[in-house]
Amino acid sequence: MPVITLYTAIHADIETVFDLARCIDVHTQSTSKTNEKAIAGRTSGLIGLHETVTWRAKHLGVYQKLTSKITAFERPTYFVDEMQRGAFKSIKHQHSFRMDKGITTMKDVFAFESPLGFLGQLANALLLKRYMTRFLEERNQMIKKLAESGEGKKYLNQV
Repeated sequence: MPVITLYTAIHADIETVFDLARCIDVHTQSTSKTNEKAIAGRTSGLIGLHETVTWRAKHLGVYQKLTSKITAFERPTYFVDEMQRGAFKSIKHQHSFRMDKGITTMKDVFAFESPLGFLGQLANALLLKRYMTRFLEERNQMIKKLAESGEGKKYLNQV
């Protein structure tokens, strides 16, 4: 099972970073290249414990749907979303946050398992791990930019 671990240092308070990371509208903005839209469950605002969201997006040239659920939640330090339905065999995305000397470190641990046995493993090695890493890095850079510039307040003030 491939696991991607990313660390993003953000010069902003932990509560702001945590809320931007779970904001449906920020996620939609950060994934505009894949035309990602929340179409069911929580479709805007801040997602919380036991809530689900269904996304529709175009990845690798194909439109797909993926439903995920928040299965663990401890504001402002930790939350987990797990795939309930979708093209993968499984996805578990752990988000953790730590603040030290005015810098919030956002840690992502993204574990996924592709279907199709050996063919899925081959796709992971040749394409999917790199693709998913880039996808998460772009999302994290958007969160960083919004948190550090103060622009993120417009998303959080809507809630």
